[in-house]
Amino acid sequence: MLRRATLLLAGIVIATGDTVPGRAADPQPYTVMIMPTGIAGIDGAAQETSTLQSLNKTGPVGPFALVERARSDQTRLDTVLNSFGYYAGSVAITIEGRPLDDPTLVDRLDAVPPGTSVPVVVTMTPGPLFRIGTVQVSGDVPPDARGELNLATGQPAVASDVLAAHDRLLNYLQSTGHALATVSTPVATLETGSRSLNIAMTVDAGPRVDLGEITITGLKDVNVGFIRRTLPLNPGEQYDPAKLQAAREDLAAQGVFSSVAITTPDHLAENGTLPVMITVVEGPKRVVSADAAYSTDLGIAAGASWTHRNLFGNAEQLTLRANATEVGGGTDAKQPGYIASATLLFPAWLRRDQTLTLNTTALKQYLKAYNQTALIAGVTVARTLTPNLKVSVGLTGEEEKITQEEVGRNYTLLQVPLTATFDNTGSIFDPTHGVRANVTLTPTESFRNPQTTFLIAQATASTYFNLGEPGRSVLAVRGLIGSIQGASTLEIPADQRFYAGGTGTVRGYRYQSVGPRFPDGVFEGGTSIDAGSVEFRQRFGESFGGVVFVDAAQVGSNGKPFSGTPRVGTGFGVRYYTSIGPIRADLAFPVNPQKKADPLEFYVGIGQAF
Repeated sequence: MLRRATLLLAGIVIATGDTVPGRAADPQPYTVMIMPTGIAGIDGAAQETSTLQSLNKTGPVGPFALVERARSDQTRLDTVLNSFGYYAGSVAITIEGRPLDDPTLVDRLDAVPPGTSVPVVVTMTPGPLFRIGTVQVSGDVPPDARGELNLATGQPAVASDVLAAHDRLLNYLQSTGHALATVSTPVATLETGSRSLNIAMTVDAGPRVDLGEITITGLKDVNVGFIRRTLPLNPGEQYDPAKLQAAREDLAAQGVFSSVAITTPDHLAENGTLPVMITVVEGPKRVVSADAAYSTDLGIAAGASWTHRNLFGNAEQLTLRANATEVGGGTDAKQPGYIASATLLFPAWLRRDQTLTLNTTALKQYLKAYNQTALIAGVTVARTLTPNLKVSVGLTGEEEKITQEEVGRNYTLLQVPLTATFDNTGSIFDPTHGVRANVTLTPTESFRNPQTTFLIAQATASTYFNLGEPGRSVLAVRGLIGSIQGASTLEIPADQRFYAGGTGTVRGYRYQSVGPRFPDGVFEGGTSIDAGSVEFRQRFGESFGGVVFVDAAQVGSNGKPFSGTPRVGTGFGVRYYTSIGPIRADLAFPVNPQKKADPLEFYVGIGQAF
């Protein structure tokens, strides 16, 4: 026997209310039991779909409306069975042990004493699993497109698989230049005798088309020439929706637009090309931001910045920043310091995927390891090789005075930092998946005290694993390794050496306290470092979370990583999730503390620790 119908393959339609808008004067309390079928997908979808379940506490109804709600659920849950390929299944619902078609059911519910809860039991019987029968694709179908369906005879007739096949075929046609392609909604023929579902779709691929005229509207202060120079789209190239999306993201990333939309019409121009319309809305040109952090070792750090995001009309960004550091009596900060900086960034410098950054920084800090007063100026050219991979080369000059062990030395440094960065996590403050890695090589020439040449090499990486629902239970792992070659520890300026301790390496230990020390206990720093962290993050509800972590690090003085005394810290923390990122508070304890170490360290900041 054949039963032909256009099946509801677009998904499960979940209504938001009951069939009967009104409700009785006395709501009827009830409990719901949806009996498990043993099929995880069906059981989960049933729980999410049932209005008996979702409206039990928030939508009280009277006896008549309760029966109507249950009848509505029968339809919904039957659709759930169908969507998983069970077209001969059944759904039975009883209220106080009676079926919904019992003519006396409403009267019996009216007789229930006020406030008495009645049981509602839902039983789903899947029946036999139906499978895909024939798959017919007719119309204008390019030969290479049929393989994109990936829909085979004999596989379970799951609605989402059929929908995915439809979407794959349409996406393939569009990605190969068929901008106006259409694929009809799948039509299914149910064959109950063979327990199969025959699928039919009609395709109109249309011609392969090229992009035509590109128009840009909405510009006020941004130069149109800059947009056209940086836009990764050109008239005459083949239409590809992925390239249009990449172009939209690229324009949005320039930082000068509050919104970017790229659209195409549903018809071709007279010359057979497809016009492209880009509509932008410019955001505020000037932005002010503030940040703050606290830790028991460094005290309070607070700062503010002012940014002009379109200085000369080509999305140039000038940022002025001032930070007060080591405020409030941290255990490793002898008195407050400051950092003041100015940064000027030129996007699309010489080529669209390249930026030029000019930076100057003045700082003064009074740490237990050393005091430093410095003026730093540098230039960096960065190039984006792929959406996730960037490389850069810079030239940095530094004039500084370092005081360590009551001996002051002046240094003049010239550095050439070479950096490669990979990041596919998609989040600065709260990564939950992917990998973030950075490798830096910094050849350095010190022109006095003494004159020497050395190379600083450092690599860091972190990765994130979802252990359940994405973003809810995350295992984060971080590693760091570094070495300085070409000079001994004391020939290297103190601020260029490696230190460990604090939130960036091993929590539970004072900032810079892990590693070699002078005889009086002052932190000396070293020429090698290795560190690692493991942190488990669990969210609770919408806004709160907790973490537990273990950190370890060691710093050596012979330039070889994995030398020195390992130090381990452990602890826990809480997170409050906001729209800009989590607010972090961590309490950490040293496992094998050094002499005169603090029993614990406390850290507060914005964003995850790594």
